[in-house]
Amino acid sequence: MAARRRALAHACSALVAVAALLATGSGWWMAHGVLGGITVSQALSSEDPKSTGDAMNVLLIGLDSRKDQNGNDLPWAVLKHLHAGDSDDGGYNTNTLILAHVGADDRVTAFSIPRDDWVRFNGVPGYNHIKIKEAYGLTKQHVEQGLINKGVSDEKELETKGREAGRAATLKAVRNLTGVPIDYFAEVNLAGFYDLTQSLGGVDVCLKHAVYDSYSGADFAAGRQTLDAAQALAFVRQRHGLENGDLDRTHRQQAFLSAVMRQLQDAGTFTDFGKLKSLMAVARKDVVLSSGWDEDQFRRMGALAGGSVEYRTLPVVRYDNINGQDVNIVDPAAIKAEVAAAFGTSSAATTATTSAVPNATTVVDVINAGNSSGLASQVARALTKGGYTTGAIRGRIRGEPSTTTIEYGPGAESDARNVAALLGIDAPDKSNRKLEFGHVEVVVDDNYSGPSQDESTSSSSSSSSLSDGYSYHRSTTDTTEPTPDQGAPIDGGGVPCVN
Repeated sequence: MAARRRALAHACSALVAVAALLATGSGWWMAHGVLGGITVSQALSSEDPKSTGDAMNVLLIGLDSRKDQNGNDLPWAVLKHLHAGDSDDGGYNTNTLILAHVGADDRVTAFSIPRDDWVRFNGVPGYNHIKIKEAYGLTKQHVEQGLINKGVSDEKELETKGREAGRAATLKAVRNLTGVPIDYFAEVNLAGFYDLTQSLGGVDVCLKHAVYDSYSGADFAAGRQTLDAAQALAFVRQRHGLENGDLDRTHRQQAFLSAVMRQLQDAGTFTDFGKLKSLMAVARKDVVLSSGWDEDQFRRMGALAGGSVEYRTLPVVRYDNINGQDVNIVDPAAIKAEVAAAFGTSSAATTATTSAVPNATTVVDVINAGNSSGLASQVARALTKGGYTTGAIRGRIRGEPSTTTIEYGPGAESDARNVAALLGIDAPDKSNRKLEFGHVEVVVDDNYSGPSQDESTSSSSSSSSLSDGYSYHRSTTDTTEPTPDQGAPIDGGGVPCVN
């Protein structure tokens, strides 16, 4: 834990997503022509799952980038106030992820997703788990390099296609973790937070204790106070010296968002043309929206300013260090169940892993595409234990997939999705008609960590297997690691006191 506190993080404003909320909360005026000038993304595909009925889910993305939507460096006149390094720092991590659910009654439940949550990921060769914040940047870099290898040299094309791929990868990672669809998203760069706070003339916050942190620039007394733009950035970026590290910073994000929304509501901002015009100037410069927004979506997102909102944090099992990285160990099944309960939806992923009964006629073939001896047999044993009938267990033949994946023939879609959930591999999008009827084909490479196995423990270490099939090891001799404090939910429309 001490290492977590000492590590210097080049984190973005944890609440740059506030600007995205403002961009989607201005109702009729914005929906009638004011979207002109705002960057629109096509990263959400028409084939991606959507919410049913009158509910909608919106992902708010705060991008840790010292560059604008077009890949240009932010001016030093802005960067020097951010206490966050120059344009070479930060990369393209998504250090703020907030999944907001707007119910049929327009009540909002918003889950913050801690940036260091350790999740499965196979979108880039060489990775099988990452911090969820890394999905954007790793994918962007991988796609851009692929384009360069094909002879593409136009920097604007590389930036545009790379960032669209990064957005799509982030959306997929959040869907896989939470088990719910995403209908719309909004993305803001680092400068958006500073510009927003400056346009508001400062924001009220409340601290339980006085704090000082040289890394973020936080130097505040206890109690309620009004912060200017530079101070507000330090407030939401600080994690060193806080009892719960990144989770306390997440609580600050939520408290700040609640305070901003109350301030906007009290000032009548959403019904004042002049004030909206000032906020929209920020949106045009710093915000990217997914396509498809219309007047109804803007109106309903305006509920975030009305106080009828609850801010929560996805549960973390414990902190850990994997390959030198400080990470949050999470249980995907527990997360899916909590999100489903909060959003009032069913959790198909949870059901698949707990109550699915394999079709007796389905055969699962396992192919080892890597060099790890016995990996295919290990996967086959896990499938057999799960009630599946295994067929061929062999090495890869030329022309077959070379990375971890699942394919299925006609009649095996349901079992393929359940096998994917059991093994912690992304579910296939469509059938492969070249495969036999009723067959599922599982391909694993050297980057696949393998399903969890019953392992013996010694006096110096222990192993716990969570619902994503990954075995996590930790020392049992260190009893100083505290249980992560998730904190109580924060209601919107106020100025709650936080650490």
